[in-house]
Amino acid sequence: MASEFTELVIDCADPRGLARFWCDVLGYEIRYEDDDAVTIGPPGVHEGEERPGPVPPMSTFLRVPEGKTVKNRLHLDLRPTDRSRDEEVRRLLDLGARHVDVGQGDDVGWVVLADPEGNEFCVLARR
Repeated sequence: MASEFTELVIDCADPRGLARFWCDVLGYEIRYEDDDAVTIGPPGVHEGEERPGPVPPMSTFLRVPEGKTVKNRLHLDLRPTDRSRDEEVRRLLDLGARHVDVGQGDDVGWVVLADPEGNEFCVLARR
């Protein structure tokens, strides 16, 4: 038997703001919210419901007092489903992401961005 990946928890200063950003990025909706935590997940899939196929994990944004200080040791890779990589990068920049140089060089097939609180993620080309 193995474990199931159900939730990604992200420490942040502004749970509501960061959750709204990631809802816009992923097409998710808010599932739970209080002053210190916001949980988001895919629309139409609620805890305890049966759904054929894999269910993407939810994400919880948890308020912490300290800020981000170094490059993430874990990051998300995103692949656009209905547009080119460059079109998706432009959309994400308009949502509040920014370009980040983590030493990736100019000859790679992905673009490194950071969310509004500086958490790095990559945008890959469509398959």
